[in-house]
Amino acid sequence: MSNPSANSNCQIQFIEVNKSFAEVQVLHDINFCIEKGQFVTLIGGSGSGKTTILKMINGLISPDSGHIMVDGVDIVGKGESAMIALRRNIGYAIQESALFPHMSVEKNIAYVPTLLNAGDRQRTYDTVRKWLGIVRLDESILPRYPDELSGGQKQRVGIARSLAANPEILLMDEPFGAVDEITRKQLQTEIKRIHTETGVTIVFVTHSISEALKLGTQVMVLEDGRIVQFAAPEEVKAAPGSAFVRELLEDY
Repeated sequence: MSNPSANSNCQIQFIEVNKSFAEVQVLHDINFCIEKGQFVTLIGGSGSGKTTILKMINGLISPDSGHIMVDGVDIVGKGESAMIALRRNIGYAIQESALFPHMSVEKNIAYVPTLLNAGDRQRTYDTVRKWLGIVRLDESILPRYPDELSGGQKQRVGIARSLAANPEILLMDEPFGAVDEITRKQLQTEIKRIHTETGVTIVFVTHSISEALKLGTQVMVLEDGRIVQFAAPEEVKAAPGSAFVRELLEDY
């Protein structure tokens, strides 16, 4: 039976989601809807629940109560095979890119497509080069290993790898936090372009209010495990939803 609060317009929906670790409640009655094609940035202090929400979307963390709907399916309590199928449709990019150090750039990007393409080497070959082009890296980088790359190159390869299976959802956990400011601005421009070109739904965790406002079509502000504002960047700037949001904007 479908949950009566479920919204068919939502690609990702949380309904009354709660989560505690030990004695600490990190999420309190979280409710939100993310429609297909949105770029949602999550911002808040350390321990506000940003990464917990991100990991719940692909089933790495389960809630204590509530419902998490992805493409209309409640993923809470599903078995491991269902979770594997779910994650095949969700890309995941994190800080430091988490590339496999013993694999070349080509093998890193090809890792998931190789599993999905059932031995179709030409299809995997084409996929790798397609995404390498989208993140604006030259094919000459393909034989190199992660320790031979700059920080910006690593992040671009990480983004290409997370998108190589053509997921409908891309989760990004502070992906640009470990690079210098010039590279960060370049990567921000690139991810906005990729979002426009592909239409992928992006959920992006950041500690930077300027990054959140620059990238997001919607900005979710979290404080102590509660959503204090979820609105377009223009609305957040024009009408801060709480004293905490106003404090964040002082640094903008």
